[in-house]
Amino acid sequence: MSLTSSKMMPLGTIAPDFNLLDVVTDKMVSLTDIKGEKGTVVMFICNHCPFVKHVNDELVRLCNDYRVTGFGFVAINSNNVEKYPEDSPENMVLTSEENSYSFPYLFDKTQEVAKAYDAACTPDFYLFDAELKLVYRGQLDNSRPGNMIQVNGRNLREALDNILSNSPQRKDQKPSMGCNIKWK
Repeated sequence: MSLTSSKMMPLGTIAPDFNLLDVVTDKMVSLTDIKGEKGTVVMFICNHCPFVKHVNDELVRLCNDYRVTGFGFVAINSNNVEKYPEDSPENMVLTSEENSYSFPYLFDKTQEVAKAYDAACTPDFYLFDAELKLVYRGQLDNSRPGNMIQVNGRNLREALDNILSNSPQRKDQKPSMGCNIKWK
C-alpha cells in the first residue's frame, strides 16, 4: 500500500463524461445517467483498499441521506485487475452487495476515466454542481484507519449542504488520502 493524496483537480472544471459498465446491473452507465438535479458526486474507490473499507458504511449513509435531496452518486474502480485480482468486476459485485451500495459501481477497465479526472487515490471524491462544475474535491473527513477519529463524512457533507443552501464552498479543501490507483 502506497499512501497517496488527491491531485486536487482545479475547481470549476467541467465533469469529464464517461460511459462505463455497472458491474452489478451489467449495464452501461454514463455521467448523464447518474447526474443529480442539485449536483453529482463521483467517487473513485476499489475493493481491497483499507482506506475505502474504513469509510464504506459512511459512503452508503451519505448517499442515502443526500440522494433524496437531488444529488447523484457513482463509484468507479479504475485499478489494474490483472495485478490486483481482488478488484475484479466479479469481486466488485460482491463488495457492492456486502456493503449494500445504493449507487452504481462502475469498472474503468482502460483507466481513461481516472486519467480524465486526474484521480490519484482510493478513495478520491469529486462534487460537481447542477451545471457539472467542480465545487469540491478532496477528503470525506479527517478519519483514517487507526487514527481513532470517527468516520462522519464531515467535509463532503458540508460541501453538499453548501450547494443545498446556496452557500460558498470552503477554499481550504483538504486532499483525500488512501492507496494509490493501481495503474497498468
